[in-house]
Amino acid sequence: MVSLGIRQFSDPYYQGFAAQLSFYIMLSLVPTVIMLSQILGIMDISLEFLAKWVDMYIAPSMAGTVKQLLRYKPAVTSNIVMIVMAIWAASRAQFSLMRIANYTYTDGRTTGQFFRERIRAVKTMAIMLFTIAFVIIILIHGPHILKLIFGKLFEGSMFDLLWTALRWPVMAIMYFLMVSYVYYVLPYEKLHYNELIPGSLFASVGMLVVTAVYSLYTTLAVNNDILYGSLSSIVVLMMWFYFISWVLCLGILVNKVWKDTREIQG
Repeated sequence: MVSLGIRQFSDPYYQGFAAQLSFYIMLSLVPTVIMLSQILGIMDISLEFLAKWVDMYIAPSMAGTVKQLLRYKPAVTSNIVMIVMAIWAASRAQFSLMRIANYTYTDGRTTGQFFRERIRAVKTMAIMLFTIAFVIIILIHGPHILKLIFGKLFEGSMFDLLWTALRWPVMAIMYFLMVSYVYYVLPYEKLHYNELIPGSLFASVGMLVVTAVYSLYTTLAVNNDILYGSLSSIVVLMMWFYFISWVLCLGILVNKVWKDTREIQG
């Protein structure tokens, strides 16, 4: 697997991918926040919940910029054109990831079906938005949902204990399923789901590790204000996206070499 991975990664096509994807992630942030706020607004949930999560897990040098985006409160709209445009803009990152997945799984061939792939990226983005919204709703209204499901089976503090035990395992499963769904639905050439599990695990854990390590690094070891001044927060955020983009790319490569290794051994 290591030998196949090195051979695949030596292709020059991969060298600029992470920078491209991180740029599109940056462009997708505001449209994503717009759509997420509209979906959560139906349940009367504010994005301030995410701001608290940002304070807990993201370095202050990145958190300020992210929280400014989360504080964005667009006017409620029922304009279908506005909704479609926002989802289209938010799907840029998925489209870029689709291109690298297609290139990897087809050994360098391209499909030449731009609009078909672009529409698939939009569909994937829409499903991701509803998945993220569903996870947030579960986190906030979990105890009430348990009461509706189990009725009087659990009383008082039992609901709290049950929710404390189930909350983070459920969130972890949803997070993994979302990553694996993206890896499954984006490429034109489909892999069996069991062939996507290694790369999905790598990407899921890798993004968490990169976020934790980079957050610690920017907090303790770097002062970007000296080099970039008022742009330092943007630079730090872009570098975070850059490392996450590499993790997503390597997750695709892990799936590819896992599949090729099994075919060689079989």
